[in-house]
Amino acid sequence: METMKVIDIERWNRKEHYEFFSGMASPYFGFTSEVDCTKAYDNAKESGQSFFATYLHKSMIAVNSVDELRLRIADEQVILYDQVHVGSTIGRPDGTFGFSFFHYSEDFEVFNAGLQDQIKKVHHSTGLGIRNEVLPLNHIRHTTIPWNSFSALLHPTNFDPKESIPKITFGKFSIRESRKFLPVSVEAHHGLADGLHLAKYFEEFQRLLNL
Repeated sequence: METMKVIDIERWNRKEHYEFFSGMASPYFGFTSEVDCTKAYDNAKESGQSFFATYLHKSMIAVNSVDELRLRIADEQVILYDQVHVGSTIGRPDGTFGFSFFHYSEDFEVFNAGLQDQIKKVHHSTGLGIRNEVLPLNHIRHTTIPWNSFSALLHPTNFDPKESIPKITFGKFSIRESRKFLPVSVEAHHGLADGLHLAKYFEEFQRLLNL
């Protein structure tokens, strides 16, 4: 059962931050960094698991460890969800992609089963598949650019200051001194999260990749 908490904005230590950034046409901020994915990649290949599934799962664990990445704006309220679920683009053999959604689980086997089911569904469909407006607020958007590494990224936006779902983008890992480095871009609503909170995500994501 989904649980959530309504934030008392008047007593919130982010009240002024929230009001200031929510008054902007584009209150989004973010940055791109790298994580060392060497061990996670090697572990995935040794166990016969998908590397994409491996790092996506670890990303979701890291996301759910940071309260600020589970905050959403709904009907003039700020909601803290107990858990957020998985949204991800899935590529098709014809070069198009579709949106997917499935429920998060800390158990990798359960998580991966949901992901593989969505991959099959997207591969047997056309167009975007799932419309964003029908997805629950308590999910987080992931996409992957597997063809290139990158150091910056630009997302399309409709400049809706109430759009509060963070976006995470992964690129192609690069190899330096026999280590693999995965570029990761994170974007969030600045009224809900700061650089500190994105840094907490990166710290936990890196810790999980090192296990």
